[in-house]
Order: sequence, then structure tokens, then C-alpha cells
Amino acid sequence: MDNLKIYNAVRDVPENAQKAITDGNLKGKTDINPMWRIKTLTEQFGVCGIGWYYKITNKWLERGDDNTVCAFVDIELYIKVDGEWSMPIVGTGGSSFVKFFKTQGYHGVSDECYKMALTDAISVACKALGIGADVYWGKDRTKYTADTENPKMATPEQLNELGMLGVDMDKMCDHYKLENVFDISYALAEKTIKQAKNKQAENKKDGE
Repeated sequence: MDNLKIYNAVRDVPENAQKAITDGNLKGKTDINPMWRIKTLTEQFGVCGIGWYYKITNKWLERGDDNTVCAFVDIELYIKVDGEWSMPIVGTGGSSFVKFFKTQGYHGVSDECYKMALTDAISVACKALGIGADVYWGKDRTKYTADTENPKMATPEQLNELGMLGVDMDKMCDHYKLENVFDISYALAEKTIKQAKNKQAENKKDGE
């Protein structure tokens, strides 16, 4: 089984689905058209509801600074591969419900906060499949192989091996304060792989 088959099929984002973010905290980064993700899921797995679907498992509001309020949504994304449904692929998304505009000096309310949070949650779940990976991981722009000119980031092969070894990469990212798995460095991946292999060897020895 080619573990990177789906990843490599969905990693590249066409130019017409990309838009530069020119303001806010994400200024300088790239926004991906959410309908491109829907199209990509449909191309890979089939019609929504038949080849893939998602469940909203939680939604809530949280108050922040300046009396701002943010909406959050948790989802589980499911895909069908070779006739079998996947385990849930989780994603959490957020969007502003009440936002304070400092220049105007007032609070604005969004009536689409949950819809936008849902879109964000889908994008987070899609990252786990590698959808749009080349936008999130600029140093891995080559097809099927790591960018040897930028060896500081973990390679797809390392990430795959971490998964095969049973490493919880979400907890790993939380522990090292990383935004997502694509921020794991080559050195950290190598270190974790070695530790996981040593732990497996010790468990095997204890079981003998």
C-alpha cells in the first residue's frame, strides 16, 4: 500500500484557488478557496454523503479580550477508501462572533460565525489528509520527495513512520507548541522515531 498516494494527489493547490492574505494576524500567508477542498474531497472519495461526510460534534462561544466573542466548531470527517469507512478525522475551527474594531471604536457582530468556523474546521481536518499541504509546508514543494535544499523540516516519509509507530502527533505538536504536524522539524522527527523504536523494543523485551 502506498501510504502517500492520497497525500501526493491532494497536496498541490492550483493558483486560482489561492489568495494572498493582506491584513490581520495571518498577513503574508495564503488563503485557500474552501470550495477547492470540497472539490478535492469529491474527486478523491466521491459525492458528499456517499464517499465522504462530516459530523458536527460540538459548537460553542468563548469570550476573549476587549469583550470579543469567538465561535468554535468541532467536527469529525469520514472518508471511504476501498469500500471501507475511515475512523473519524477530527478538526476544530473558529471565527469571530463579536469583534472589536479599534479604529472605529465599536463592536461588530457576525451572523455567519458558525458557518465560517465550520469551514475552518473542515480545512483543519483536511490537513491531516495532506489536502493543500504545499501551501502549509512551503519547504516541501517538490513532488513525492522532500526538498533537499531545506532539510530542516520533517519529510513525508518521517511523518508516515511516526504514524506507523503509533506516535500521537497532535499531542507531540501540543507538547512542543507547534501549530501542526508540518511544523515538526527533521531533527525532532528523527529523535521521536528513535525514542518510539526504543520503547517498542523495550516493550517487546518485557513481554518475552
